[in-house]
Amino acid sequence: MASSFAPGIPDIPEEAPPEVLAFNQQIEDTLRQLPALWDVGAEAARQAREEGRSIFGPMHLSERAEVMTADTALGPIEVRVIRPSGEARGLFVHIHGGGWVLGGNHHHDPMLVNLADATNLVVASVDYRLAPEHPYPAGPDDCEAGTLWLVHHAPDRFGVEVVAIGGESAGASLSVVTMLRLRDRYGLNPFRVALLPYGAYDLRHTPSVRAFGDRPLILSTPIVDWFRDQYTQGADLEDPDLSPIFADLTGMPPALFVVGDQDPLIDDSLFMAARWRRAGSRAEVDIWPGAIHAFDYFDTDYGRAARARMHAFVNAMLT
Repeated sequence: MASSFAPGIPDIPEEAPPEVLAFNQQIEDTLRQLPALWDVGAEAARQAREEGRSIFGPMHLSERAEVMTADTALGPIEVRVIRPSGEARGLFVHIHGGGWVLGGNHHHDPMLVNLADATNLVVASVDYRLAPEHPYPAGPDDCEAGTLWLVHHAPDRFGVEVVAIGGESAGASLSVVTMLRLRDRYGLNPFRVALLPYGAYDLRHTPSVRAFGDRPLILSTPIVDWFRDQYTQGADLEDPDLSPIFADLTGMPPALFVVGDQDPLIDDSLFMAARWRRAGSRAEVDIWPGAIHAFDYFDTDYGRAARARMHAFVNAMLT
């Protein structure tokens, strides 16, 4: 698949390489030996992740990361900041994934260091409260408040303005909701580019989610169900604040949607990209053959190539 925005970046292959399929099988075999998330529970799953006992392995924290406190109307919100090795030209707001239930802003240091250095952007990852202890709207409320603080304070704290936003999985969905809230509630639209890998944009579930089944490739239909139910707890699934595919997307920035064809959420990316374009904004879609959910989190050739294309897209949109 040729790229219109990333000269010199390898193309996406037409078929899944054998090593990708072997990696998928390894992930499936490992996850089938582990208890289901709904049997373990959110707290135990979080502890396993912190101790390096999850499928993602041990965490690697960067010495370059700084922890700041955003004094917001909701109270203090933690922001984890990584500055680029070169001169900064803007700030990228990052919102982590984890199904609105798991994850933290310290889980992505290696990826965010690479993003900062490849784009010369300060990367600021906003922490937020997690379900089920803090169901909707706690998470998006924190993302809104933390991002609003960065918009107002980035010039004096970092000498640059907020220019980009993005996150993975639930973080991609929360990134879209945050953009919509800043536009609708404050008249703010500072973003010139968005990175939206494998997000969940329709919490009623798209056909690909419903049809995926129980094959544990990081996500499965039952796992997506469980995450959604922990987060929404009876809320209206057609509310654009939960399912932003129903929102008025006018004025959204150019966005890159990235997803694997072995990800239950593939339809979410395809459908959202179509709605993005229908609203008059640029939407590029990278579909990676054989790739599973969160494939770019792993230090593989596939993951590194996907990240390189995301960085190239950011650079092209900020040129």
